[in-house]
Amino acid sequence: MLSLTFDNLGEAAELEMGALAADAPLGDHVTATEVVPALLDRLAERELAATFFVEGLNAELYPDLLREIVARGHEVAYHAWRHEQWDGMSAAGQTENLARGVAAFERIGIEISGLRPPGGRLGPGGTAVLRDAGLRYCSPAGAGAGIDGGVALLPFQWRHLDASCVLPPLAGAREQMTGSPDPVEPEAFVASLAGEIDGLTDGDYLAIVLHPFMLGWLGEENLAALLDRIAAAASRNELWVTRCDEIAEYVLAHPDRFAGGTMLDATSWA
Repeated sequence: MLSLTFDNLGEAAELEMGALAADAPLGDHVTATEVVPALLDRLAERELAATFFVEGLNAELYPDLLREIVARGHEVAYHAWRHEQWDGMSAAGQTENLARGVAAFERIGIEISGLRPPGGRLGPGGTAVLRDAGLRYCSPAGAGAGIDGGVALLPFQWRHLDASCVLPPLAGAREQMTGSPDPVEPEAFVASLAGEIDGLTDGDYLAIVLHPFMLGWLGEENLAALLDRIAAAASRNELWVTRCDEIAEYVLAHPDRFAGGTMLDATSWA
């Protein structure tokens, strides 16, 4: 099982990290006006469906784009309101953040099924706050699809995330990719993912994590090669390639097979 996923959209994370002034003009970010629209065309050419984990603020800034993502067969899922470090919030803070985000997406006609916690860790609220908010799955850092408290766990591994190629705290992920803690070139990252795809066996789960703001780093040829590799595997029925919400429903429908199947990872990019 494989999910192609994209994290972040627009200015939300930049605002949270202080890279933009609080009073900066919003609503014209290149990832929303150029990068993601072009990406949707590339996915359509290969008949690939993806999950976009986006911050709740985007429901206010880019509602038409989010509706287009859904209309073209993809899933929109939650990535906190403004990319807040998820495990840095109290359980009550997580509940409030979720409620604000779910309501914002509901106002534009989108139902949210899952969360990828910024930073990769669940924190004090665990899966209970997700279940209470009506979410069906979570995608934290870890390995192995599983179930916790009635919530499906669809974890990602740091070596499958593009930002791990350059972020200093994730040298361990780079060593897993190439045997060296040094920054990883885009071609080597794609080659590493291709090897992971080839090595998947029945019952394994792989989440590939890309960021729209890093697609320039990845490059057109490398992105095309990765998408082509995924599409080829899907067309030959080597892999079930689909959105996270669909895999979550499968996991929840087979509790005996997936219960206790996840090992969470305490590593974070922060």
